[in-house]
Amino acid sequence: MLKLVALRPSWPAEVLPCLRPRFRFSFLKASQTVKFAALLLAAVAWVLPLIGDAAVKPNIVFILADDLGWADTALYGQTKLYRTPNLERLAKRGMTFDRAYAASPLCSPTRSSILTGLHPARTGITTPNCHEPRVVLQATTGKTAPPSKKSIAPDPPTRLNTTWPTLSKALKSAGYATGHFGKWHLGAEPYSPLQQGFDVDVPHYPGPGPAGSFVAPWKFPDFDPQTPNEHLEDRMAKEAVAFLEKHKDEPFFLNYWMFSVHAPFDAKKALIEEYRSKIDPTNPQRSPTYAAMVESMDDAVGTLLDTLDRLGIADRTIIVFFSDNGGNMYDEVDGITPTSNAPLRGGKATVFEGGIRVPCVVSWPGLIKADTRNETVIQSCDFYPTLLEATGLTALPGQAFDGVNLMPVLQGGTLERDAIFTYFPHDPGVPDWLPPSVVMHQGDWKLIRIFFGGENGKHRWKLFNLRTDPGEKNDLSATETERVKTMDARIEAFLTDTKAVQPIANPAFDPAKYQPKEEGVQNNRAKDKSKPKATPTPKDDAADPKLQGWRARQCTATVNAGIVTLTAQGVSPFLGVGAAADGPATLKFRTRSATGGEGRVEWLTPGKAPLPGNSVPFIVKPGDWQEISVKIPAEGPIGILRLYLPAQPQALELDWVELSGKAKPKRWEF
Repeated sequence: MLKLVALRPSWPAEVLPCLRPRFRFSFLKASQTVKFAALLLAAVAWVLPLIGDAAVKPNIVFILADDLGWADTALYGQTKLYRTPNLERLAKRGMTFDRAYAASPLCSPTRSSILTGLHPARTGITTPNCHEPRVVLQATTGKTAPPSKKSIAPDPPTRLNTTWPTLSKALKSAGYATGHFGKWHLGAEPYSPLQQGFDVDVPHYPGPGPAGSFVAPWKFPDFDPQTPNEHLEDRMAKEAVAFLEKHKDEPFFLNYWMFSVHAPFDAKKALIEEYRSKIDPTNPQRSPTYAAMVESMDDAVGTLLDTLDRLGIADRTIIVFFSDNGGNMYDEVDGITPTSNAPLRGGKATVFEGGIRVPCVVSWPGLIKADTRNETVIQSCDFYPTLLEATGLTALPGQAFDGVNLMPVLQGGTLERDAIFTYFPHDPGVPDWLPPSVVMHQGDWKLIRIFFGGENGKHRWKLFNLRTDPGEKNDLSATETERVKTMDARIEAFLTDTKAVQPIANPAFDPAKYQPKEEGVQNNRAKDKSKPKATPTPKDDAADPKLQGWRARQCTATVNAGIVTLTAQGVSPFLGVGAAADGPATLKFRTRSATGGEGRVEWLTPGKAPLPGNSVPFIVKPGDWQEISVKIPAEGPIGILRLYLPAQPQALELDWVELSGKAKPKRWEF
């Protein structure tokens, strides 16, 4: 629950005598003198970061990977393909956490929890929608849901409100140089890093991932590649190094939030080919592209470690490595899902372990014992209060945290807290998805409450013992009824304390349209072919001849009075058509959307698999009709053309589409 914090140094008991005055060295024996000297050095190591501006404050480097799963590094012995020698090198310097949890299975909520020390349930940021053009600062109760849904999810904010106190603001006010590098995804100006306590923001981009590609040319505004085929993570590390060099003689907070390993999935071609020869077709981790992306991510970590060593400041720098959520199990690259979180169940956008348990290493020379492991359950909202104490700062008057101070754990001790919570009131339809839920971890036990998921409008629960069942295959809720009751009471108290805007029962729910077998099944998969064709699926809705050859994927498409109405039913809705054109070309279309959002145009070369770099992003502004023009820098034939649309719950309308290039222009008037 929320805790008021008055942070003070937590001194080891054996050090306290060293802080008392009037030491008399002449009365100490030789052995006592040695012990005293050691204790005095320990006291000095503790005092220096905490006694104010007169001493050297510890630097902070916070490295946040994007979509990196718990099994995606060599830290936990679950991968035979991915190489992460620099993360292993960092682990040798500090403490590896076996049970570290993101506060959400999606990125923006976890990012907000790191900066504020508050649960997404309290801030309301529960989805990664912070790139949307519309500005919403407070969560509200949801309005509608399809009759197949038992609950209505809340409508979350689209920005991290600048009224929240943040770690970056606290450190900046204490004299730290503050720099944000990489992905943000908590809002464009006036909600960018520059308004949230950072002096520097590179590349100052509010989008949900890399703009177009990891390998140049990319599409960031005002952030151009310096060399041909420059890799984005190499460049970001280079920019971060410049910040470290500039501020090496003063305390700094480097917030390096990587773009890796988020989609789009592409990497250095030489690395991809190198991994292609190492693929085991029987291993669920068998994407050479994703393996290459993990290596480039790890290389960037190595660049920072090398720089800290070279500048001679590693010994006074705290390093945190974390990931914003679990590995992606719903997209596709190299013909398979990007990665596997096995033995954990699920992945990104699910509340099963694969979606929220993440890799974590914390290094602090002189305080954390090197090369140690810890099974304490920690969460992303713990970092703010921890780093506040680490730098000798105090919370603002009345400021409170949902996270707890991890200093006792970093010293090898234990925490008083016995439970953490994950609030995810959404159901994005990825593999292993659940209806809107909230989760409680308590020791080995994990309880999932599914809002209104039971009979007669009651909640439904799933209970797992993670010690004996890490893959969450054996639901014990029917036999451990008292435990469920006790833990659910704690969940209710958590929701009350955080003032969470919760899902509500759907008054339009129709049991005849409820399909319980579809729970957990990715909703863009082909349905049972034995079903009559008169019952269309999201894939088959495109067969309407009015679409003139365009086919809908992960969305429904209906044509009325010359207007196509598109409703997303998956995470990556798009229209595809056989273009039979030659590039370069230009795609124009007229569209209208109440909420707007980000989309992209992708093209496929005939006879070849999709290439990660073959896409160009665009933005649909909310409001009235608008014409959008996208230049397609294709060289040679264009086979399939895909128009990816904003994956918003509200329908989007399409009036016409036109493709022009070397060949005769094509125009579709629906």
